Amino acid sequence: MCDLCKPPPQESTKSCMDCSASYCNECFKIYHPWGTVKAQHEYVGPTTNFRPKILMCPEHETERINMYCELCRRPVCHLCKLGGNHSNHRVTSMSSAYKTLKEKLSKDIDYLIGKESQVKSQISELNLLMKEMECNGERAKEEAIIHFEKLFEILEERKSSVLKAIDASKKLRLDKFQTQMEEYQGLLENNGLVGYAQEVLKETDQSCFVQTAKQLHLRIQKATESLKSFRPAAQTSFEDYVVNTSKQTDLLGELSFFSSGIDVPEINEEQSKVYNNALINWDHPEKDKADSYVLEYRKINRDDEILSWNEIEVHGTSKVVSELESNSSYAFRVRAYKGSICSPCSRELILHTPPAPVFSFLFDEKCGYNNERLLLNLKRDRVESRAGFNLLLAAERIQVGCYTSLDYIIGDAGITKGKHFWAFRVEPYSYLVKVGVASSNKLQEWLHSPRDAVSPRYEQDSGHDSGSEDACFDSSQPFTLVTIGMKKFFIPKSPTSSNEPEHRVLPMPTSIGIFLDYDKGKVGFYDMDHMKCLYERQVDCSHTMYPAFALMGSGGIQLEEPITGKCLEYLENM
Repeated sequence: MCDLCKPPPQESTKSCMDCSASYCNECFKIYHPWGTVKAQHEYVGPTTNFRPKILMCPEHETERINMYCELCRRPVCHLCKLGGNHSNHRVTSMSSAYKTLKEKLSKDIDYLIGKESQVKSQISELNLLMKEMECNGERAKEEAIIHFEKLFEILEERKSSVLKAIDASKKLRLDKFQTQMEEYQGLLENNGLVGYAQEVLKETDQSCFVQTAKQLHLRIQKATESLKSFRPAAQTSFEDYVVNTSKQTDLLGELSFFSSGIDVPEINEEQSKVYNNALINWDHPEKDKADSYVLEYRKINRDDEILSWNEIEVHGTSKVVSELESNSSYAFRVRAYKGSICSPCSRELILHTPPAPVFSFLFDEKCGYNNERLLLNLKRDRVESRAGFNLLLAAERIQVGCYTSLDYIIGDAGITKGKHFWAFRVEPYSYLVKVGVASSNKLQEWLHSPRDAVSPRYEQDSGHDSGSEDACFDSSQPFTLVTIGMKKFFIPKSPTSSNEPEHRVLPMPTSIGIFLDYDKGKVGFYDMDHMKCLYERQVDCSHTMYPAFALMGSGGIQLEEPITGKCLEYLENM
């Protein structure tokens, strides 16, 4: 029953947890008037189970809150300060925190009361802006209707013109067909030419017959020739009048109404890349406010032909675009949608696809793999050199001027024809890594002639400028390897030309691609970030060619993810 009613008490409708009392509707309004502190009290349905107005520590349920942590800005108990999460924090007494916060809150309230006139003026200004926005919105709708009506008028005029042209052409062709049909009907018996010829044959006067029959014979010959090579007097097709609206359709499809209320998404160039597919990532400061995105892409034609955009609806901030053509440039852009409005398009990103289809392979764990000095992961898409400890053990055998041997590892698939491309990353800490292609017979020579310590001149492409490259270089050699190390990419010397490139030492690209044209016997090395060829040369492809890698010292090679399509199959087999 209500605790505040005069006898007889009414049945209560709610209980105040702060006052620890129950009220009927009338008493609750009297004792909790609107606009006072009591109006903010917590109330529930009628109950007799009132909680004590004492805050207990959520971490130590039996302890009362009696201190205030200034760092976390929350009440705590003495156990929190002694050995809990707030042991190193600065705390103050609850009375001090109460006084300080009450003074701050009072000042804030006084400030707001003093600014009441300013708040009212700003509310009035907002009301005016809302009315102005409504008027501008109606005006924008009227302008949009005018623009569309102009388009409709143009389309109606063009439609009428085309229909008239089709009708005129149809009438002209029908007239031609009618004339031709009448001519052929004259060839029938008892009609036209045949009937006239039959009457001429009845002529008995020889001179009159000859004079008439001569011209008639020529007419009959002409008619007979037309029978032998029948040709309609007009075409039945109206292909010339078929309206091609593909370009206009594309232009109309690009009609968009941009809103300043949605920020423009920006494509993240660092996280976007292209390989056999394109991965496009973008950033949007208001991604929670966007319902969806539309990713647009189109091929850039070398003949300056403008191709239409392809559109993909995306409910995230990234998308993989597949089925791209090799050795082609593509433009990508994205816009955000919120309901029926959209943002302007982002700045276009141009990416160039590899010069050939992607060649799929993994590292071969059986052929040439040195498990003492190389470490291969389970997926077989990453190899690391464990050089260091073994080098110390072999220190007594290493002489001045000698170098440890290269540890080779190859791909598990060979190439016997066509164009192929693959890519990988060389870890920045790598000391010396050699990458490229090698024929099956050359690999047998390398892998079956191991040496613990060899001179740089033992291998003609050892990666050292010792002069061996110049002395032993063969334009038709069955392998090509380039040297990468210490964050550098080394372009080999070419003894066939006296003109050396300006820069033989380049910064190591983030990702390196290799392009092998087996049929032409040519291999190229690419900077994947810009799809730029850094070095190219001929190679003897008379045997099966394999992706070849070699490491010396600490180093690591990671195949690009699209290459490792065989990983799932490999793991399933395991």
